[in-house]
Amino acid sequence: MAKKKIAIVAGGDSSEHDVSLHSAAGILSFLDKDKYDAEIVELHGADLQTLNKLTEFDYAYITIHGTPGENGLLQGFLEMMHIPYSCCGVLAAALTFNKYACNHYLKEFGVKIANSILLRKDRFAVGGEIVDEVEKRLGFPCFIKSNVGGSSFGCTKVKSRESVLPAIERAFKEGDEVICEAYLKGTEVTSGVYKTANKAVAFPITEVVTKREFFDYEAKYNGQVDEITPARVPDEMRDKVQAQTLKIYDILGCHGIIRADYVLIDGEIYLLEVNTTPGMTATSFIPQQVRAAGLEMKDVLTDIIEDSKI
Repeated sequence: MAKKKIAIVAGGDSSEHDVSLHSAAGILSFLDKDKYDAEIVELHGADLQTLNKLTEFDYAYITIHGTPGENGLLQGFLEMMHIPYSCCGVLAAALTFNKYACNHYLKEFGVKIANSILLRKDRFAVGGEIVDEVEKRLGFPCFIKSNVGGSSFGCTKVKSRESVLPAIERAFKEGDEVICEAYLKGTEVTSGVYKTANKAVAFPITEVVTKREFFDYEAKYNGQVDEITPARVPDEMRDKVQAQTLKIYDILGCHGIIRADYVLIDGEIYLLEVNTTPGMTATSFIPQQVRAAGLEMKDVLTDIIEDSKI
C-alpha cells in the first residue's frame, strides 16, 4: 500500500511564525514513517504557488499558530479543494481564534471566565476614559493582550493606571482587537484532549508555575517555568478539568487535538482560552501530556490522521 502524503503546513503571517516552524519539526519527527511520507510546507500569506502545492498531498496537518492556519482561512481553502486536515473546521477555528468571542460564547454554556473589556482599533480613542473603565471594572493588576495573538506576544500584566495606555498600544501591534482582562489568582493548568469516531482521550493535565510575572514568551520558550505533569491537584479536580475540556470540544465542534488553559480558584474552573493548534515541539504541553499518559505521539497523530472527516 502506498504511503499517504502528508503536508505539515507551518509558518503563517503572525509573530508566531518561527514557533510554528518548531512545531512542524516536532510533528515531522513524531509521524509514523512506515505509514506516511511527510513534508513541511511553509506558508506566507496568500502564496498561490504554495497553496497550489497543497493539492499534491493527501492530507494537511495544520500547525500554523495564528493567521491563516488558526483562524479558519486555510481550513476554508482546504475544504474547497477537498483536502482532509487535522484540526477543527472553519467556524470553530474562527471562533476560538477570537478569544473574547469564544470565551463569551462558552459562558452561555456555564463556563466561568474572567471579567473583560474588548477594544477595537477603529473605534478606540486614546484617553483617560478607558483607563477609568479598566480600573473600575477590572482593577489592578489586570492583563492587556491581543484578542487574536498567541505565545503571549503583546501581552502585559498591568499594575497601575499609568501602564494601561502603553499596554494597549503594545497589544494593538499584534492585531486590531485588544482584550483588557481581570487577573485571576489561582493555580494555572492546561488540559489537552482529542476525539475520534471511536473514542475520547483526555491527557493528564499540566500545572504551570512560572518564575516570571506571568506565563509570558520568556517563560514559555526560555525555560523560566515549571511544567508539572500530572498537575498537583486532587483527582476530583483533575477529572473536572478533563470533563470541562471534553465538553468544550463538543460545544465548539472541534476536531483533532485541542488544549484549554484554565485557572483553578477555590475549587472552581475559570477558562483562559482554547487553543485548536497547540504547540507540538518535543517539550510542548501536548507531547508532555501524551508521555505522561503512557502513549506515543506517533499513535496519537495516526489516530487523528486516520479519523479524517473529508
